[in-house]
Amino acid sequence: MAPPDTTGQLPESNDVVVLLKKQHEEIRGLLDEVLARTGRERAHSFRLLVHLLAVHETAEEEIVHPYARQAVDGGGPVVADRLKEEEAAKRSLKRLEDLDPDAPEFVEEFTALREAVLAHAGAEEKHEFARLSREGDPARLQLLAKAVRAAEAVAPTRPHPGAQSATKNVLLGPATAVADRTRDAVRRVFRAG
Repeated sequence: MAPPDTTGQLPESNDVVVLLKKQHEEIRGLLDEVLARTGRERAHSFRLLVHLLAVHETAEEEIVHPYARQAVDGGGPVVADRLKEEEAAKRSLKRLEDLDPDAPEFVEEFTALREAVLAHAGAEEKHEFARLSREGDPARLQLLAKAVRAAEAVAPTRPHPGAQSATKNVLLGPATAVADRTRDAVRRVFRAG
């Protein structure tokens, strides 16, 4: 997933909070799309969702959460709660990857994941993003948007439970990103052939 071109956009559209909220909208749409589809279309929508969630959460863990801890009053507990939610979602995504997308177990697990992701996004927007907008430095929030785009460009494309800290992402991220992106490329070749 290439970072979006920001040429000619209004400066406020490059604010990290605006960027992440737009991604949340995409995630909400994909969550609905997965349940609305079946067969290969469901599998495709699910892969898109997994990719977006993996790069989105990695970038938040590496870039946004560390800044929120320091810039937001009481940011530590706010971030800790979000990390717990993200870890649970990663575990669920990992389980879902091994299931047939049309199996009843997939639908049941995915429905629970959908509710958890929606709750997480709402909590993040209310408790972290709103406070970042109020308490964060506007210039820094724009720099963070650029950093998020850069982190997403090289982030792993699959969930990796246990790698939710910025340090673990930096240490493990490059190797897992290469492995994930290679695996994605191989799958595309076999699907095309």
